[in-house]
Amino acid sequence: MRVAWVASEMTPFAQTGGLGDVAGALPAVLAGLKHQVSAFLPKYRIIDLERHLFTSRPEEIRVPLGDRTEVARLWEGQREGVRVILLDHDGFYDREGLYQEQGLDYPDNAERFIFFSRGVLETVKVLDLQPDVIHCHDWQSGLIPAYVKTVYGSDPYFADIASLLTIHNLGYQGVFPAAVFPLTGLPGDLFTPGGVEFWGKVNFLKAGLVFADLVSTVSLTYSQEIQTPEFGHGLDAVLRQRAGDLSGVLNGVDYQDWNPRTDPYLVGTYSPEDLASKAACKRDIQEMMGLPTRADVPLLGIVSRLAYQKGIDLIVATAERLLSLDVQMVLLGTGDVELERALQNLHRRFPDRLAVQIRFDVALSHRILAGADIVLIPSRYEPCGLNQMYGLAYGTIPVVRATGGLHDTIIPFDPRAGTGNGFTFSKAEAGDLLEAVRRAIALFHDKAAWERLMKNAMAADFSWERPASEYERLYRLAVERRRGRPTL
Repeated sequence: MRVAWVASEMTPFAQTGGLGDVAGALPAVLAGLKHQVSAFLPKYRIIDLERHLFTSRPEEIRVPLGDRTEVARLWEGQREGVRVILLDHDGFYDREGLYQEQGLDYPDNAERFIFFSRGVLETVKVLDLQPDVIHCHDWQSGLIPAYVKTVYGSDPYFADIASLLTIHNLGYQGVFPAAVFPLTGLPGDLFTPGGVEFWGKVNFLKAGLVFADLVSTVSLTYSQEIQTPEFGHGLDAVLRQRAGDLSGVLNGVDYQDWNPRTDPYLVGTYSPEDLASKAACKRDIQEMMGLPTRADVPLLGIVSRLAYQKGIDLIVATAERLLSLDVQMVLLGTGDVELERALQNLHRRFPDRLAVQIRFDVALSHRILAGADIVLIPSRYEPCGLNQMYGLAYGTIPVVRATGGLHDTIIPFDPRAGTGNGFTFSKAEAGDLLEAVRRAIALFHDKAAWERLMKNAMAADFSWERPASEYERLYRLAVERRRGRPTL
């Protein structure tokens, strides 16, 4: 099957979060299953063209944008059997960040991703890629299903092309003022509650939800949660209307990148059969972060976007009580400026117990998730979550709120039966988080039970083969829906 994969980030080229990890791993697995995958990405400033062996293509892609036309240049590369195509426009993408700088979204993000979405469709036709399905991700490519069925609906080239939209986080929808709508080029009758209008504004993600042949999200529990007012972010009614077309497919882990046996970022590699070097990884991160090198104290790790959604405010609220438990804590992340400031203030008050790094750093995230004993993920909602799965792979025990993909991946440890792989709590409240951490700390001091738990965690298998098989099924179903006939 021919698949056009459209995402706004993709590791190792450009990444801000979990979408980049998924986009870096799943297309390669699909290519390994003999599908022809072409991945599309904006050509951000951060992408090192020379290092990743991208070459310039001669085509110039003319992209309608309201009453004007902008031109995209193309770069092409390869990654693990996947054809990677970058859309280049200096005015839109030659910037410090992908979506924002200093915590503020770029004011022209609507134009940037209208251009990207239409540019992908124009490129598909110019290069004659003939995809069977376009797999769109999040709001940045949410307009594509709407374009395929309206603006390009009379073009025979697109008549049989199906679309699948995957929601990685419903909290980010691409909502813009109504004045943006003419720039999309969509028919005027789509600016209604049954189309792309959302409380008087334009909602890019809603466009995809309404028009995609199928919709998926990244865990079964989250697919159910987003159909409720509590988790639906104003789109729960739309999602309930599409419930028969909505699937939850749990994300996977790229164990080539996240493997304590082979991880090049670690000072020592280890395995369930030989855990000795995990202690060296703990000393490494303690020394690097300026904490006392104590083996006897549990080290709590947090690698996260600093946002209310992630429950980071719960950590701030309970920090004094947490740090009174004779623990150490290391935190890596960036995001909300007030949370950044609060965490830095806490570090100044507890320099020998709390270390904070405000930045995005892939290498350091590996070192923290290997060196910590416990990884904290107190999210208010979590579509899938990857850090709990990375933690499991490294024998770093997750303490999570049981929501979304965290609920689907973390099984509470039962000391009597010796089963389970982590600790959970139900309410997004500081007291519940503290109680779960207390339980984890108590078990940490029972070395035999803790080693049993570590080995359970490291035995978990969240490889991409099963999700890839499920996406294959969704691709076939989407094509059948679009063409009105079974796929061969």
